[in-house]
This record gives sequence, C-alpha cells and structure tokens, in this order.
Amino acid sequence: MTAAPEPDAIVVGAGSVGNPTAYFLAREGLRVLVLDALPSAGQGQNKAAIGGVRATHSEPAKIQLCQRSLEVFSGWKASTGIDIGWKPGGYCFPAWDETVEATLRGLLPVQKRYRLDIDWRDADEIRRLVPGISPEELRGGTFSPADGQANPLRAAQAFESEARRLGATYRFGEAARALLLEGSAVAGVRTDRGDYRAPAVVVAAGVGASELCRPAALDVPILPESHEAGISAPVAPFLGPLVVDLRPGPEGRTTNFYFGQDADDQVIFCYTPRPAIPGENRTSTDEFMPTAAARLVRILPRLKNLTVRRLWRGLYPMTPDGSPLVGRAPNVSGLYLGVGMCGQGFMLGPGVGANLASLVAKGRPLLAPEVFDLLSPARDLYGGRRETLR
Repeated sequence: MTAAPEPDAIVVGAGSVGNPTAYFLAREGLRVLVLDALPSAGQGQNKAAIGGVRATHSEPAKIQLCQRSLEVFSGWKASTGIDIGWKPGGYCFPAWDETVEATLRGLLPVQKRYRLDIDWRDADEIRRLVPGISPEELRGGTFSPADGQANPLRAAQAFESEARRLGATYRFGEAARALLLEGSAVAGVRTDRGDYRAPAVVVAAGVGASELCRPAALDVPILPESHEAGISAPVAPFLGPLVVDLRPGPEGRTTNFYFGQDADDQVIFCYTPRPAIPGENRTSTDEFMPTAAARLVRILPRLKNLTVRRLWRGLYPMTPDGSPLVGRAPNVSGLYLGVGMCGQGFMLGPGVGANLASLVAKGRPLLAPEVFDLLSPARDLYGGRRETLR
C-alpha cells in the first residue's frame, strides 16, 4: 500500500484560530494536517466564546483582521450554504459619563482611518438602538453597524467541514507533545501517538502554546485568565446590536460588561473581572451571577425577570501587552504562531487564519507588512498595554 504523502503544513489546534487557518491553507491548495487533543473541533476555549464579531478596535492590525473576519462570517451561508447563526446588528458602546465619551470619541479618527463604518450617535439614537436602555445621564455612544454575532460551535463545525472538503485531514484525541526540529528549522510535530513531518507548522494551541514551544527555546508567554458568561432562555427579539458598557462596575469587581441577543433570541452576557483571575480553573463562581444580574438590570431594567439557562467559564490566553502573537516565530524557520488572542480568538480567527495561510503559502500576509508586523511574535511584549477596547 502506498503511504499517504506528507502534509505541506501541520496546524496544532482545531479551535477559533486553528480551524479557520486549516480552511484557508486548504484553499491555498496545500495538504493540511490538523492535530487536536480534544474529541472534535472547537471544543477548547472556542465553545466558551459569546460569539461577538467586531472590527471596533483601537489597534490597526486588529481592526483589519476583524474586517476580514466579518467578510467571512457574514458571507459564509451565501458562499457555502451552511448556517453558522450569523446575526447582523452591529456593536454599540454607550457612554454615561464624560470619561467614557472622551475615550470613544478619541478612538474615532484611527477607526475611520481604517475605513470602519462607525460614528458617534446621540442619546436619542442610542435609546432607539437599545430599547429600554437606562436613560439617566446617557450621553450617547458609538455604533458600528457592520459588526455582528455568530454561533461559535456551528462556525467550528462549518470550518472543519469545508476544510475537509478541500482535502484537510483532522486527527482528534491526539495531543501535540513537541516540535520536531532540524537545526534552526521546524520539521514537524511529535504527538502522543507518533511523529508527523511537514516543512511548515502553525501553532494555534491557545493556552498550551507556551509549553509546546518552550523546548524549541521559544519564549511564548501565554498567561491564562478565566472569565465567565451566561445565556438566557429565548425571549421575544428586541435587541439588534451587542452592547458594551466600558464603565467600572459599581460593585468594584468588574470593568467592561457585554451583552446581546443572538440569532436564537437568547440574551448572552459576560464581564471582565477586576482584578483579573489568573489560572486555568473553569469552575463557575458564586459571585458571577449576582454581579452580572445587577449590572445587566442597571443597564437594561426591562430584563429584571430574565430566565438564565446556563453559565460557563472559559480562559483568555493573555499576552504581556494584551495583543496577539501572529506571524513567523523568531529564530525557527517554517514555524508560525497564531496565539495569545486575549479573549478575542473567535472574532479574530478567520482574519488571522487567512493571513497566516497567505504567509505560509505565498511568503506574505494579506495585510500590509507594516500593519501585520504590529502583532509580530518577535516584538517587545513588555512595553505596556496597547489595546483600549479589549
């Protein structure tokens, strides 16, 4: 029997970044092997995502990566016939105080420079976009209508299905243990079941990237933080955009608070804890639901009788400066990183995947090099936080 040809590229991780990367690599005509320790695609932190997809960032690279992601998500059903639960409706950032208003207005010039469809809306318009929002001291807010939401599990299945159709091979239940090296070049991946050789390897292993890369003398500082989220039973549709409140929570334990109504009419919500909760504990906490409920009702009093169906806790793979590591790994040829998405892997995934695939197959990303290089794994990671709208 003739042995199967070696892959042109191996992708480690079938999650928010690895799955679309495999799809785009297969679209480039490469033979692709995807390795994941879990039993199916999207079963890591991808399934903990709330599904928001926005290009409303403050970093140029993230703006442009998410613009590409929005093209992919919004056009997926038309191009493939597969429903991934895409819901248009935009993102709304309301402002109830002068500090948040100044922050949002201050970001508009750079956002518009990169052709974001976003602008400041007055308080009356915000009340129309978010029916029932607390009007007291509401100053207005920004709205970006091209943003939206998708279902993370449906999207994972869809990327896998299309990647397989294009010839990609997936091996689940197989954990990557080490990178195979020949001198200063990558030669493949060793798993708990054997060795696989390829001239290109893309590490999209989320919180596991640091351990995988360490034996290759690569410092890939991924620091997991845990975040919780919840989802309600379906309610009559009333809310178009996903809403982000940037104020610190009155209880002193939260910063940003996010909520929206998905394509299945469920209200989904989460917040950023303060201080951050480091580590990989994914057990739900006692304080999340009371804190989230108070914050949600403060913003939207009409939801005071909302029935919550499920809570969960996932991990944000953080980097020291709060921005992803995307591109060629320093000092190891043929090795590429798509890690450290800082809780935004689902929205960044298709944009990151398309650029990594172009970099592997053609030697150049889709973005202009000066923009793409802002996320270079070789950059100074300890110069301070860079992203305002995390």
